[in-house]
Amino acid sequence: MRQHLDTSTVHPNPIQQFNVWFEETQASGIAMPEAMSLATVSPEGKPSTRMVLLKEVNERGFVFFTNYNSRKGKELKHNSLVALLFHWQAIERQVRIEGMVEKVSDEISEAYFQTRPRNSQLSVLISAQSEVVSNREELERLYSDVEKKFEGQAVPRPEHWGGYLVKPNRMEFWQGREGRLHDRVEYVLQDNGEWKIQRLAP
Repeated sequence: MRQHLDTSTVHPNPIQQFNVWFEETQASGIAMPEAMSLATVSPEGKPSTRMVLLKEVNERGFVFFTNYNSRKGKELKHNSLVALLFHWQAIERQVRIEGMVEKVSDEISEAYFQTRPRNSQLSVLISAQSEVVSNREELERLYSDVEKKFEGQAVPRPEHWGGYLVKPNRMEFWQGREGRLHDRVEYVLQDNGEWKIQRLAP
């Protein structure tokens, strides 16, 4: 009810439009505006979603990091088509993103890994993400072992951990409006590399 959205005033590039909204969301004081839902599909065609954190936006797309051997990592290896969702209820906005994913370079993954808190680095070494574990005590024992092993040393990034880049081909910006007559503006990537902008019914 506080904002509006129109095809004539949005940025011609959806990633630039996202940057405008993301900066406004950060300035609003909303907790963790970088949290986004990631949807993947299993080899059997079953969808799966989980929350991940946006770590970078660039001219090519949206970057997040994870365990390549996790459920999402295995599903991304099978099917590179993904969907993202940002939902910022406090300012009545959401952004939907569809596209294809690819791994970022080892150099990018390594650089980001070195910025992580040490306890997060150690956890990556011992967590077989998404696999069944007997109990928490087992995880804590493994963590204690690697903590001792790398005491006083830099923690190495394992090969099974790194980043993905989501390259969008469709993006939708949703702005809540009074009476549920919401504003929805969609960008669709054309074969010539240009973005088609259109309004959708609420």
